[in-house]
Amino acid sequence: MQPLPTPIDFQLEVNHRKVPFSLWMPEKSLKDSNALVPLVLVGHGGSGHKKSQLVLDIAQILVGQYQIAVAAIDGPVHGDRREVFNDGPIVRQEFRDLWQSGTSIDTMLEDWQAAIDHLLKQPNIDSSKIAWYGISMGTAYGLPLVAADARIKASALGMWGTCRTPNERLIQDAKKMNTPVLFQTKLDDEIFTKEGQQELFNFIASEQKELRSYPGGHTDPKTTQLEDIVAFLTSQLKQ
Repeated sequence: MQPLPTPIDFQLEVNHRKVPFSLWMPEKSLKDSNALVPLVLVGHGGSGHKKSQLVLDIAQILVGQYQIAVAAIDGPVHGDRREVFNDGPIVRQEFRDLWQSGTSIDTMLEDWQAAIDHLLKQPNIDSSKIAWYGISMGTAYGLPLVAADARIKASALGMWGTCRTPNERLIQDAKKMNTPVLFQTKLDDEIFTKEGQQELFNFIASEQKELRSYPGGHTDPKTTQLEDIVAFLTSQLKQ
């Protein structure tokens, strides 16, 4: 497998918030300024950041093997948004506290849409082929984004459910979704109940949606789970 290209790092300012994000462009676009490539937006998990292993794992495959660009921004209390960098349990708890406040969805929606606007100014990004991938926190913020932004044509979501309150906003946004969805759960998830994840999936209004379950706990997608995400995203972006 080819080494992952060095990312292009940006920092936007959105309503006085700094929004750091990274873009990995495939070799095809670097060699040909006229070559258009699809784009996958990645939402990292609640204890990570825009260059977490979850992001790097999918970028390694999509950028290297499929000539698909990948971009990720730091979550609301994550990565380079922090005065002092940290990840892991401390950041996870800060995110949980922020989620409980019910104030962070709209700000993350605004930040992501500003990032997409900026990405589409890049000459090689195909604006008609954009997809989303995010599990856990990547679903908490990604589902509302996919529901609100018609530029995103498909999404791989999961490992989040109605058991994590407040959930009213996610339920309402799920009812607005109309693009293809792959929703994944883990059979031994110690954070989200099977019933709560099933309920969130049921609320998704998309005609084309699929629920798949995998062994293991609440950990980053690997092996078959990751392969299924890649297969779903690449199939949708070829259409």
